[in-house]
Amino acid sequence: MQSTHGKFRPSRLAWLLALALSGVQAQESTVVLGEVTVNSGNTGTLPTRSILTSVDVMGAERVKDKNVANSWELIGQMPGVQLTEFRLGAESGKPSFRAFNGEGYINGIKLLIDGVPSNVNSGNMRYLDMIFPLDIDYVEVVRGTNDPRYGLHNIGGNINVATRQGGNHLDGRLTYGSFNTRELQAALGRESGGFAQNYFVAKQDTDGYRDHSRSEKYSLGGKWFYTSDAGDLKAGLIARIYRQEAESAGYLTAAELGANRFQSPARNGNDHDNRDMQQLSGHLDYQIAPSLAYSGKLYYNAIEDDRRVTYSGYAGSTLPRQRRLWNEEHTGWTNTLTWQSSRMLAVEGGFNYEHQNNRYQRYRYAYALPSDFSTPASTPNDDSYTLDNFGAYIQAIIKPGDAWKIVPAIRTDTFKGHSTLNATGQTYPLQDYGWINQPKLSVVYSPSPAFSLYGNWGRSFQVVTGSRNPAYLLPGTATVRPSINTGIELGTRFRPLERTEARIAIWQQDATDEVANLPSAGTTQNLGETRRKGVDFQITTHLADKVKLWFSHAYQEAKIVGGYSAGGTSLIGKEVFSTPRTITNLGVDYQATESLRFDLQGRAQGNYYIDDQNSQGKYGGYVLFDGGVHYALSKHVGIDLQVRNMFDRKYEYAWYDNFFYPAGSYQPMFSPGAGRSVYASLNLKM
Repeated sequence: MQSTHGKFRPSRLAWLLALALSGVQAQESTVVLGEVTVNSGNTGTLPTRSILTSVDVMGAERVKDKNVANSWELIGQMPGVQLTEFRLGAESGKPSFRAFNGEGYINGIKLLIDGVPSNVNSGNMRYLDMIFPLDIDYVEVVRGTNDPRYGLHNIGGNINVATRQGGNHLDGRLTYGSFNTRELQAALGRESGGFAQNYFVAKQDTDGYRDHSRSEKYSLGGKWFYTSDAGDLKAGLIARIYRQEAESAGYLTAAELGANRFQSPARNGNDHDNRDMQQLSGHLDYQIAPSLAYSGKLYYNAIEDDRRVTYSGYAGSTLPRQRRLWNEEHTGWTNTLTWQSSRMLAVEGGFNYEHQNNRYQRYRYAYALPSDFSTPASTPNDDSYTLDNFGAYIQAIIKPGDAWKIVPAIRTDTFKGHSTLNATGQTYPLQDYGWINQPKLSVVYSPSPAFSLYGNWGRSFQVVTGSRNPAYLLPGTATVRPSINTGIELGTRFRPLERTEARIAIWQQDATDEVANLPSAGTTQNLGETRRKGVDFQITTHLADKVKLWFSHAYQEAKIVGGYSAGGTSLIGKEVFSTPRTITNLGVDYQATESLRFDLQGRAQGNYYIDDQNSQGKYGGYVLFDGGVHYALSKHVGIDLQVRNMFDRKYEYAWYDNFFYPAGSYQPMFSPGAGRSVYASLNLKM
């Protein structure tokens, strides 16, 4: 049943600002951070920013010289993006937005790499670790429910990380820094006679900022593309492999955190993670006729992950000590056909098919100090399961006049699959969701080149994932309906001054039958009806030619407004756990001379409740600053120095352990963030 709790009412402030600035400009509602050129080549397919309304694009100049342990940290520079920082070996964290947290219970953000769907079955973003900063061309974030191109996991929006293609270059970056961190990145591009080839290699080793947190990883990639002389055909292949071996320092109790925040307790002495990932994709863009274009992608994603983890020191149960093994293979095909009828009308439609062939094994172990992963005490999971998704959409881009753009759309998805319990050989079907229909509508009004007013409305969906109930109909499993998310957004993008642009957006998203589901732990909770809402503000400006400033602030909340209870206590009115109310970003770039540049970035997140009853207090807030100095010795050689967490602020990720500890002993657990760290890099560009 769809929520009927109130109606969305936009803030009067945003409307007054919009009206006051209606004489001053923006052609679209996209905001670009840094220098970037986003286009669709010569094939006639429509770029995202010409279709959708709440889009941010971050260019390579904002990421290529950043030192990060994991690439998901780079996306934290973008407006309204929350970072959930586990930082336990290869299971390190991920970005999210629109009040969907990154805990793994409600994975509401679709990830794409070069347009290829790249979530694992649960919705987590592990494939993002394959991409290193020097290989990124741009990052594109689409917020809200109005994007019809994707279905599964596209609940609150999507992130597309586009890597470098074409060109003639040889770029290298060699880094050494705190915690004995060593990193090498190299990118090679060669293009001639319509044939482009790109190669990338990266290797990162670090001892880690905590005890028992050593990590070694590498990534290799190649791209080969052919473009016809007329430019009407582009075809290519992208291949990547990645491996990481990482120790895991484990979670700390409050007492352990206070005693030594960078320790690794003895119980975690054998915790580690070995992860291998591969991606292979074929790409075809073809201009069939002057007004008709086709784009298609075939892809194969594979991951093998062996994680040994100890969640707590409780000695009375095998629950805290587990070995988890994932083997997933996803094969898919995406297709898009674009018809540019006239300047006033374009129609785009497409379909996708994805087949997942997965296996999940989970073992529990008896208490030992440290955990002994040699002989399992029990096997809660040894499951082989499939998931097949077929989805199709159509949207029209209608321009009845120079000032208007109207984009109606509809998408539909259906799912099939089965799960086999390997211990017994019994097979069970996937929940029957039927066809999940998702209508959408976007409108942009641009009365002048310096001002746009936009709105969108749409529906997206959540289906539960994993290898057992509630995703599959094992005996006693109740029927589960898809959770339907209905979102609305009103916003304005304007240019109050020359070389300054800003955007204000007010949004709300209501969900029916939402489920907090953590397949890896077999933990599921029906949340019922939820409401997420917020206000986003961002501004970028250039002061003369030497100084760039940007600032963004997002206020958000996620509450349960109807439905289920937990332990006999109603959750209505409670906030969804691990969702901060505020997310703030700011930064400045100062080009002191042609060769010398300084930059400073700040990022803040508010505290959040860690339990569903909101009774255990708030944790997790922080304010962090990073700074850098960059000096070009010549046009081919440069050096830079970066300081992260420059004020050495203490901060940590927190969660409430009411699963591994017995009742009466529940307590918060912490994963501390790094203190101040310093990195020096040598950059080569040929």
